[in-house]
Amino acid sequence: MTFFISVRYFLEFFLFKIIIFFLFPFSKKVSSKIITNSFMFLGKLSKYNQIAKNNCKMVFPNLNEMEISKIINNSWQNLGHNLFELTFLKELLEDEHKIEIKGLDVLKQIKKENKPVIFFSIHSSNWEVCVPFLDQNGFKTGAIYRHINNTFFNRYIYKKRTDALKSNDSFYTPKGKVSAKEILEGVINSKNIFLLVDQKDSAGNEVNFFGKKVKTQIGFLKIARKYKLRLVPMKNIRLPNNKLQITFEKPLSHNNDEISDEKKMLEINNIIEKWIRENPDNWFWQHKRFN
Repeated sequence: MTFFISVRYFLEFFLFKIIIFFLFPFSKKVSSKIITNSFMFLGKLSKYNQIAKNNCKMVFPNLNEMEISKIINNSWQNLGHNLFELTFLKELLEDEHKIEIKGLDVLKQIKKENKPVIFFSIHSSNWEVCVPFLDQNGFKTGAIYRHINNTFFNRYIYKKRTDALKSNDSFYTPKGKVSAKEILEGVINSKNIFLLVDQKDSAGNEVNFFGKKVKTQIGFLKIARKYKLRLVPMKNIRLPNNKLQITFEKPLSHNNDEISDEKKMLEINNIIEKWIRENPDNWFWQHKRFN
């Protein structure tokens, strides 16, 4: 990393901390509104706004420019909500009125069987609540995350994530060789896995996603097959009243040798495509998923 990039990263993080400091006197509702609108304004000026629009047009080719812009503007606001909520992630999870849970019968059955599973979700709503929620409800969970280039933000977010964990049995591990080792060790020690499975992986296999062949990580399916782990869809949306809703859907099995990992991933993609179509405002459109 060059000196100038380091300085830029520091200034970006310093600016963020100043903004949070000046928002401190305001209520969370007012602060959130300021952050989300600012995030939307700045996002629309960035190169990622066009990336988001192009992605959205691929998924919704029949929508007009105004409808596409509305979805992307709301997506920027959702990211603003996420950034602000990260500053009080632990407190957010302790507020029983803030997160609504559906599919509790699925969770109860998993706990009753007492066998590790792979929970999967997408970058929708506030995905940061998923792992701490599982941990706080007795599910020892290992999660893989992508390292953020800005080291100051990376350390800050990692600390917020780990501070929100209730136990020492759950963990976060950065994507790479170390994470593969730690995740396997976790499974052997009866820990669950949590993954966000909607982003591009340049080392992955080509699997159909919204009608496009895209690079997709399917390595976790080899683990599921080898250790007979069920795959649990964990839908995560932001409700109109700004509450969060997590739904645990019917688990999938991956123990049929006649079904390839690519075919099982296609089944998973069909599930997350449905989630995105139902709540497009919630999804992270700003990454280069289709390139």
